[in-house]
Amino acid sequence: MFIDRKPTLMTVTLEKSVEDFVATPRQLFIDGRRVDAASGKTFATPNPATGQPLAHVAEADAEDVERAVRAARRAFEGPWSRLTASERGRMIWRIGDLILEHTEELAQLESLDNGKPLAVARAADIPLAADMFHYMAGWATKIEGNTIALSVPGAAFHAYTLREPIGVIAQIIPWNFPLLMAAWKLAPALATGNTVILKPAEQTPLTALRLAELIAQAGIPDGVVNVLPGYGESAGAALAAHDGVDKVAFTGSTEVGRLIVRAAAGNLKKVSLELGGKSPNIVFDDADPEIAVQGAADAIFFNHGQCCVAGSRLFIQRDRFEQVVEGVADIARGIRLGSGLEPDTQMGPLVSAEQLQRVTGYLDAGRGEGARTVVGGGRHGEQGYFVQPTVLTDTRPDMKVVREEIFGPVVVASPFSDLDEIAAQANDTTYGLGAGIWTRDISKAHALASKIRAGTVWINCYNVFDAALPFGGYKQSGWGREMGHEVLEAYTEVKAVCTRL
Repeated sequence: MFIDRKPTLMTVTLEKSVEDFVATPRQLFIDGRRVDAASGKTFATPNPATGQPLAHVAEADAEDVERAVRAARRAFEGPWSRLTASERGRMIWRIGDLILEHTEELAQLESLDNGKPLAVARAADIPLAADMFHYMAGWATKIEGNTIALSVPGAAFHAYTLREPIGVIAQIIPWNFPLLMAAWKLAPALATGNTVILKPAEQTPLTALRLAELIAQAGIPDGVVNVLPGYGESAGAALAAHDGVDKVAFTGSTEVGRLIVRAAAGNLKKVSLELGGKSPNIVFDDADPEIAVQGAADAIFFNHGQCCVAGSRLFIQRDRFEQVVEGVADIARGIRLGSGLEPDTQMGPLVSAEQLQRVTGYLDAGRGEGARTVVGGGRHGEQGYFVQPTVLTDTRPDMKVVREEIFGPVVVASPFSDLDEIAAQANDTTYGLGAGIWTRDISKAHALASKIRAGTVWINCYNVFDAALPFGGYKQSGWGREMGHEVLEAYTEVKAVCTRL
């Protein structure tokens, strides 16, 4: 992924549809139509490579939430509920097809709005989003219950269970993988027969709004999917607290996840959360050094470190510590930073000025607490929100850079001695989202995997995602699972039916 190339000033020529999309003020999407916010307010979404406004978007608030909830309820009780599971599945499959048909357009919008390299959006974000709809389309006809033999003496009963949709779902997604996170949320909710109000992050609303148009084009009835760009404290809070919402599904920081839980308490709506992480990435001395070094670099520098599952705590067995640290540092030095639309870019900017301030603040804190900067350690350039890929050593377990989620291209590296020691260190965190293990000894790998309290453990790989593979966290990394058949439980109610014969 991080191959050195000579710099170039060339940039990708934007498609006409992309130029038109960002040049036209974007509206909310409610009940199958593009509409202005009730307040008339708009906000600017910036180009993170320059810091300049990219597009202007309608700003939803409580009144718009009210409109969207009413539309979603009408659709849930009306046309959406009257479709057969097969009809629903074909429509969901068509969404995946349309995403692939618009790969270049969506990839360019994602690169502009989020900052990620266009090549990454083309190769990962767009096809994985399409695959999620295709995978979940097949589940629409396979939402099944069970028959149950009762042990009641002296009587005969016929008992069975049904799985039914929950109803109106509020989905709040982050800015690090805007289209992919929308797909992770929307596809299973639709496959199980729910209707949705989706609130994209205010930093990256563009692909969600374009996806809403493709969803309508796929034949999904009006009101089934509504998209409300806006701020968390207004639109997000109103959705989480609304009594007409039956469930809220949130992906984002653990801090905001706590706020979602409190807001949802009013009508005790169901809640699922995919939250933060501080994932351990563990390199044993018998690991293939070349593969492990590249894997450790990819685990933290992919998507600029803006991954909830980033391998931000790198543990290296003592005999290999200097070799692996220097190898990861060499890769960091060779990463080309630039606009996502420059073909040679290997790492784009962080998503916003706020995120730039957050990450550089952690770098300052690390230095202040005594951490040593092996490479990087600060902002890159004067324009845009770029941060140097950074490797820190000489850290202590109590340091902020070790304890807290930075959400940037910053890894802290520490030595360890044996398996029992590293299991304790790996679990010494409030989070439990992911982990990586690098070793040639498969027995040792599985022994350690069983000790790590995390939702995903990768062995001799990292950041492997698939629509069929469940994803989620232990501890303060969340409630519930995304993807795989496990996610169907997050969007269905179980009803028991019992008849005396």
